[in-house]
Amino acid sequence: MEIKGEIKDIIYQNEINSYTVAEFETSDGETIVVGYLPFINVGDTLKLQGNIVTHQDYGEQFKITTFEKLMPETLGALERYLANGTIKGVGPATAKRIIKEFGEETIHVLKFEPRKLANIKGITVDKAIQISETFVENWELWQIVGFLEKFNIGVQNAKNVYKALGANAIEEIEANPYILVDVANNVDFKKIDKMAIDLGLPYNYEKRVKSGIKYALMCASYNGHCCVLLENLIEFCKNLLNVQDEDIQDNIIELKIKGEIIEEQRENEDGESVQKWIYLSSFYRAEENVADKIKILNNSKNIKKIGNISKELKIIEKTSEIELSDKQKEAIESVNENNVCIITGGPGTGKTTIIKSIIEIYKKYGKKVVLCAPTGRAAKRMTQTTGEEAKTLHRLLEIGKFESEQGNFNNKEYDIAPLDADVVIVDEMSMVDIFLMNYLSKALYQGTKLVLVGDIDQLPSVGPGSVLKDLINSEKIATIVLNKIFRQAAKSKIILNAHRVNEGEAFLNNSEAENQKEDFFYIKEINQEKILYNIISLSKERLKNYGNYDFFKNIQVLTPTKKGKLGTKELNKILQENLNPKRDYLKEKAFGEVIYRENDRVMQIKNNYDIFWEKQTNSNNINNKYESGTGIFNGELGVIEKIDDLEKTITIKFDDEKIAYYQFSEIEQIEHAYAITIHKAQGSEFDVAIMVIPQTAPQLLTRNLLYTGMTRAKELLIILGNPNLVQYMIQNADNKKRNTGLMYKMGRSKSGQKCPKRDRPM
Repeated sequence: MEIKGEIKDIIYQNEINSYTVAEFETSDGETIVVGYLPFINVGDTLKLQGNIVTHQDYGEQFKITTFEKLMPETLGALERYLANGTIKGVGPATAKRIIKEFGEETIHVLKFEPRKLANIKGITVDKAIQISETFVENWELWQIVGFLEKFNIGVQNAKNVYKALGANAIEEIEANPYILVDVANNVDFKKIDKMAIDLGLPYNYEKRVKSGIKYALMCASYNGHCCVLLENLIEFCKNLLNVQDEDIQDNIIELKIKGEIIEEQRENEDGESVQKWIYLSSFYRAEENVADKIKILNNSKNIKKIGNISKELKIIEKTSEIELSDKQKEAIESVNENNVCIITGGPGTGKTTIIKSIIEIYKKYGKKVVLCAPTGRAAKRMTQTTGEEAKTLHRLLEIGKFESEQGNFNNKEYDIAPLDADVVIVDEMSMVDIFLMNYLSKALYQGTKLVLVGDIDQLPSVGPGSVLKDLINSEKIATIVLNKIFRQAAKSKIILNAHRVNEGEAFLNNSEAENQKEDFFYIKEINQEKILYNIISLSKERLKNYGNYDFFKNIQVLTPTKKGKLGTKELNKILQENLNPKRDYLKEKAFGEVIYRENDRVMQIKNNYDIFWEKQTNSNNINNKYESGTGIFNGELGVIEKIDDLEKTITIKFDDEKIAYYQFSEIEQIEHAYAITIHKAQGSEFDVAIMVIPQTAPQLLTRNLLYTGMTRAKELLIILGNPNLVQYMIQNADNKKRNTGLMYKMGRSKSGQKCPKRDRPM
């Protein structure tokens, strides 16, 4: 069934997937339409395909299967369309004047003679051209939206497609649907492939095979790999594309000739055979750049040393009233002797003391020390432990505007401004992927000291690569392994048990834990309902018996998984019901199936460099001072203070007292954080961590995930779970090896790339 008409009112629209309930006026009268209508506004004219259904509560409705946006067919409809706010600079009054002036010629003027709009009072020539460009762009965009919708391609990609291909996008896509893989973000190859086959393209169409090869390499990157063995790539593509070996091999050769993929041949571990590894070019270049720059820095003769480092270490010990261990002294001396140095060790082994000592020594000699970390919370923690400002790598390098999100590692190269620093210290290096390391490498002057600090036994980066491990295993970089637990840390059951897990040993028993702090509790439980009961009771009241603990201030629930009864999705619902239930005085905002409520605990889940925040800096003074800025980063935690339906804003106060203001349209940037995954918690510390170990996917039940979760707790750790699963995790050290080539490239002679020389002396 087909109907044509105009959107009179939008009753409801889901901000995630654009599911819409609207009043729709046709020549036969008004009806209620329901279905997916992205980018729709009041006043739009549509042609809808669908059928009449009867809802048990709301009665008869028209359920949409497909839709097409039409040019308004009457002057009244056109006026409403122009007035609906989609064209910047045109409101109801201006729309009325345009229609009055041009009547039936309005669309022709808007598209082909925009300068005539300047005849209308209040419209300049520049504004007229802008109105025309927006009108035409919106219309061309809608043609693309409608075209993609027919093939079940997400409309969120329409703007990217239009930007890349312009007005001829539909023609180009029909000629080669696989172009969408290159110009749109996070597009499913299988959907595009179905679209192409439906258009009649043959299975061995060369652009199909080439696109499938690149898709296969991208799929591998989602699991952390930078490259794939040639034979594995061919086998995967055969199953994906249903074509012959020679079709794949011929197109691999052509892609290599064009430079879109790169083959690297390496000797096998047996030294008797050669393996062929295939990369997308951007992944290969990132590894190559990192290896070359690190080698140039490391081999530079421009190493400026502190003259009497032993004397400085003694001064540090005296002024700080600490006794540095031999390993700590060795680490600081290694930083002095080398331009690139790695310091790795678990909790309680003294990494923070080393960083603070390096800062103090080099600042004393007038050197500029820059501190950074891969995430906002890791940077914040670094600031707290050192007393010096630390930035995220993205902010430090000013790459926030074009960062590659997980699942969309683009192929672009960006110019990075060199860092004005004598010493750059990067904490939480295990979280740094190959692309982020590439950006950092580009920013380093020859002669800059680079200090990489991290725990090699924690979870690897979310993005592709295994940078810290590869650099250590290359044996080309000075590496200090801290393996001594300091006396104060050794009193903590948390730290001792974390190290035991790392060695594949069970938790301490009572006889082994004498004279230890009571900061670790292990509740063995198999029944999920009982585990859930314990989580709720610990979160609400029980922990108050152990200290000044309050869920919204210093308690965090951790779990390995998002799925299942004990995954983040369900735990967040249940904890919200128990810790912040529905009350008449608490305002709410629905977002899909999720209800956000004032007082909810939430987390920022992507870097936003533009969002405004302010912070009170002098609360004891009558003339309170405020500082303000922009930027809230992935992993930052806060509480919803206010939901304003009139202004359509959500006010969130973050843990560092920053208050940020979100439009309702930005709500997808946050999620509930009563419970978060251990992966999301990496780089953070919490006074109290309640860690649940449920039955979940085997790939999540690993030793390094358990170890990472345990080391998030600062004062108190409670582990709840099936003892068999916990023991399995302790024994499961079989972490999936990532296919990378950085270690191999570190062993080759450098390719001649140069770092910029410093303008000022070290």
